Amino acid sequence: MTDIKKILVPIDFSDYSISALKYAINFAKKFNAEILLTYVVEPFIYAADFTMSQAAIPDVDTDTRERAYNELKRLIAAEIHEELPSEIIIRTGKPFFEINEVASEKNVDLIIIATHGHTGVEHLLFGSTAEKVVRKAPCPVLTLREPIKGFKYKN
Repeated sequence: MTDIKKILVPIDFSDYSISALKYAINFAKKFNAEILLTYVVEPFIYAADFTMSQAAIPDVDTDTRERAYNELKRLIAAEIHEELPSEIIIRTGKPFFEINEVASEKNVDLIIIATHGHTGVEHLLFGSTAEKVVRKAPCPVLTLREPIKGFKYKN
């Protein structure tokens, strides 16, 4: 079995992703692995007017990145403490693409990602980031759906 030294945990601050983080922490303890917390900012695009093409608003992205960084630091302090090495990675772009890019660039051994469990019309409208990550990932992916059975985490 390959050693698991780096675990990537995408966070979108939903209850699902926080549960996946808690699961990943106990998983990482078993392997003494580093946890890479990743948040992806989707660029805020608006049409300036009806005659112009779309334009991004950089100040909104910068503010979102700063707030995400602070919240991820808080999560590390509250959940991981100093028990495991951890790193915060914030990207801008399409979540599934950026998650897989980080996994590739950082030579990640495992991605642990939550699914939101959308079905039917919701799945058609929103798609599944987790599903797209699984299809394109450069490493194994563990998807978690509530309720999580088996490997337990502490609250």
